[in-house]
Amino acid sequence: MKTKYLIAVLSLLLFSCKEAGKQNEDLSDVNTTANSSDNLTETIPTENPKGMVWIKGGRFMLGNNNTDSRQTEGPAVLTEVKGFWIDETEVTNAQFAAFVKATGYKTIAEREINWEDIKKQLPPGTPKPHDSLLVPGSLVFTPPSKPVPLNDYTAWWSWIPGANWKHPEGPNTNIEGKDNYPVVQIAYGDAVAYAEWAGKRLPTEAEWEYAAQAGNKEANYAWGSELNPGGVYMANFFQGDFPYNNTNADGFNTLAPVKSFPANAYGLYDMIGNVWELTSDWYRPDTYSSYKKGDDSCCRNPTGPKDSYDPNEPYTPKRVIKGGSFLCSEQYCSSYRPDARMANSEDSGQEHVGFRCVKDIE
Repeated sequence: MKTKYLIAVLSLLLFSCKEAGKQNEDLSDVNTTANSSDNLTETIPTENPKGMVWIKGGRFMLGNNNTDSRQTEGPAVLTEVKGFWIDETEVTNAQFAAFVKATGYKTIAEREINWEDIKKQLPPGTPKPHDSLLVPGSLVFTPPSKPVPLNDYTAWWSWIPGANWKHPEGPNTNIEGKDNYPVVQIAYGDAVAYAEWAGKRLPTEAEWEYAAQAGNKEANYAWGSELNPGGVYMANFFQGDFPYNNTNADGFNTLAPVKSFPANAYGLYDMIGNVWELTSDWYRPDTYSSYKKGDDSCCRNPTGPKDSYDPNEPYTPKRVIKGGSFLCSEQYCSSYRPDARMANSEDSGQEHVGFRCVKDIE
């Protein structure tokens, strides 16, 4: 009960089923950059930065019009992005460790919790939890031993004091021998700090989705129309009875080392599954509606809305995350698709959230 209360009070989890009022903010001020022409001709680099892939600019349909998908994933919008480099894998423990060693950076999950900052994200009058609960930590997947209602995420998530990127499942765990695993328990500010140090930035939602589609504009998945073509698993996600019985049919119970599954047509690994990936866009459920102009005009280089709004947690600033994770299941959160999107609190780290970076041509 204590853990359930802490998770709810701190608003550190992305899945919530409560209603918190109607959206009334104006979305008219959407950040987009119009190109001077429709010509996509651009300079193609002769050499890529190490560990990055060049993605040539182009047009694609952002989002989808599938009525079976979440309402936040549509309507589909004709979108154009300019060329960019993108990391071929999610940022790994080894790469993040190099950043920390060089800078002495301390992640948000390692810092003391300031109640004054937390309560700004909560409804007025929310009582302060006991000080013993306001300690550094993060959220860890703790599968139950039997079936549980799928509308109560606290049945499989726990707030663990001492959990952070070096101890992703709690203080008694570590990342020894896992240099090539994606770094997790990373909040948005941590990812931005790493990207700036590396001379890069986080991708926009449009850039990320364009790279994940890899030219498969009409396919449900990044690799085609079937989830497991020919019985082959193309990504790390949850098989079996969620959340208590993972059959590990894809070979992994939780995280997998990067490059454990085939790359997409652009040479990018794990764009789908393994960990959700942070983007730079603020989250709003009706972002695509705001892009839609009522005609077939093209939305160019969108960078998302000017602010965040999640009707489930209206006081909590959130960013868009993409790609699904090792916890996505056909029974729950089947978000292993390029157009799937979720909201993630800016100060929230979880065991299944990581990131990759992009870089602009100079």
